[in-house]
Amino acid sequence: MASAGAPAAAVPTLAPPLEQLRHLARELRLLLPGVRDEAAVKVSGEATTLTEVFSRLPLPSPQETQRFCEQVHAAIQAIIAIYYSLPKDQGITLRKLVRSATVDIVDGMAQLVEVLFITPSPENNDLISCNNVWVACQQVPRIPRDNKAAALLMLTKSVDFVKDAHEEMERAVEEYDPYCGLLNDTEEDNSDNYGDEGDDVLGCPNNRDLYWSEEDQELITPCLALVRASKAGLKKIRILVAENGKKDQVAQLDDIVDISDEISPSVDDLALSIYPPMCHLTVRINSAKLVSVLKKALEITKASHVNPQPEDSWIPLLVNAVDHCMNRIKELTQSELEL
Repeated sequence: MASAGAPAAAVPTLAPPLEQLRHLARELRLLLPGVRDEAAVKVSGEATTLTEVFSRLPLPSPQETQRFCEQVHAAIQAIIAIYYSLPKDQGITLRKLVRSATVDIVDGMAQLVEVLFITPSPENNDLISCNNVWVACQQVPRIPRDNKAAALLMLTKSVDFVKDAHEEMERAVEEYDPYCGLLNDTEEDNSDNYGDEGDDVLGCPNNRDLYWSEEDQELITPCLALVRASKAGLKKIRILVAENGKKDQVAQLDDIVDISDEISPSVDDLALSIYPPMCHLTVRINSAKLVSVLKKALEITKASHVNPQPEDSWIPLLVNAVDHCMNRIKELTQSELEL
């Protein structure tokens, strides 16, 4: 027995009840990715087992088949439950990525079962279908752990898409040759018989669906500049999110991603509309759509927490550049509106 004069053992100081609950919530959320990964591993394992068993004869007994089906169903239910267990306050962008990965897994497993059901024999496409399930499951550990990381992933994809579209547009302009293949040996041999087709032989193509006119080429210049501005704006937005984005500001991050996601499709529409035969009115409409989306993205970003200095001059400068491009496009397409 300890003597009365012995010092009492130090009692650890506990945090207040609400603080303990907050800590517990944080710890539980940290466990979620691990549960998510384990569920994906379970699904991929069931896919392998199912493929091995049903790719050879004889087939399992009805009782064994029932057990396999129940195991697959349970594994799929577990992976779906993880998506629904993800709190909505973790962010829409993150939930979309988790949902997409979940759908890929469920769809892949369904296709595997259909393949095994249709042709249960060693000679079928079951290995390909099983591999598709494995690939889908392997994407799960790569899903971002929070909404900021998810936002950065989506913004990076948007930047890459716009960059690819811009490079494709520039490549098309550089490789353009309005007279390519027009003057061949046959045409030269018949050069004395111009007739009504003399212009074609001299290098003036009669099929205007295959080349750009001078007016078309002039219009392409501000279109390219507008796409460059879109790429620059997306890059700057991504940098701001990376440097200043806060994980707890999920709503603002979601808003930035949502509007930024609209830029790439708008760029694609504009890029497709510049190919011959070019309709200037369509180019004007698609340019105006891209300008509207881009300026809205810049406004939302400027008003958000990722832009700590709203007076920063880069946004007004970019807006001015975009307006200049759009005004030039309007000038070059005005005649189309007057027809």
